[in-house]
Amino acid sequence: MKTWLKDLFHVEKPIIALLHIREIPGDFNYDDSTMSMEKVIEIARQELHALQDGGVDGILFSNEYSFPYQGHTDYVTSQCMARLIGELMSEIKIPYGVNVISDNRAVIDLAKATDASFVRGTFTGAFVGEGGFSDHDVAATYRRKKELGIKNLPIMMNCNPESAVWLNDRDIYDVVKSMIFNCDPEGLCVSGQHAGFAANNDLLKAVKSVAGEVPVFANTGCNKDNIVEKMQIADAACVGTAFKKDGKFYNTVDGKRVKEFMDTLKEYRKTL
Repeated sequence: MKTWLKDLFHVEKPIIALLHIREIPGDFNYDDSTMSMEKVIEIARQELHALQDGGVDGILFSNEYSFPYQGHTDYVTSQCMARLIGELMSEIKIPYGVNVISDNRAVIDLAKATDASFVRGTFTGAFVGEGGFSDHDVAATYRRKKELGIKNLPIMMNCNPESAVWLNDRDIYDVVKSMIFNCDPEGLCVSGQHAGFAANNDLLKAVKSVAGEVPVFANTGCNKDNIVEKMQIADAACVGTAFKKDGKFYNTVDGKRVKEFMDTLKEYRKTL
């Protein structure tokens, strides 16, 4: 197993909590009459502390509410994210990463600007969904990383699409083996249909069976009731919706739910 997970998080089966940034300037649903960057940052601050106090192992800052997602984000998106992370940086006590949906150049730039420890996104493949056709130039991502002099930035790659379909007829085994050979991912993320929907266990097992030394993440839909089951297959998890009040995507983080989830996971870790 590649060691970056243990080196960075210092635990087995780390949980990376999604900090879903509220709508920001430029987003379709951002409303200047009721919101401001100051309010967005304050909500993020409260959620950051709830997640950290609840015992999560890492944080992933993501523009999750920037619906509908752009293939190439407006400059203001990553600029707002950089401001938010910069203002919170002195309060971040655990490793953190960034995800700019769905702009792979922007996420590398943002990682450099904010000293992020890892990134997540869809870096490979071609898909069709509600946003139309999307394809991903993984070569450009790696060249941008090189251009900025970034030497240690694990890239967690989605290996199956959310809310879209592949434009290929290869099975998941061939896709993952090809990704590993051609793209050298440091993490493979297995998702359900979209945020809050659990990844299929058979799909997780299939990816894990050919992942070799590359860590496999249960990328969506983990909750207190299924986290042990998922961690019996995967190496780590990204968790967002389960930490929200009532487990609802648009709600804010509920510290009690975070602690209950992490208590369950920590009990499981004792058996490893």
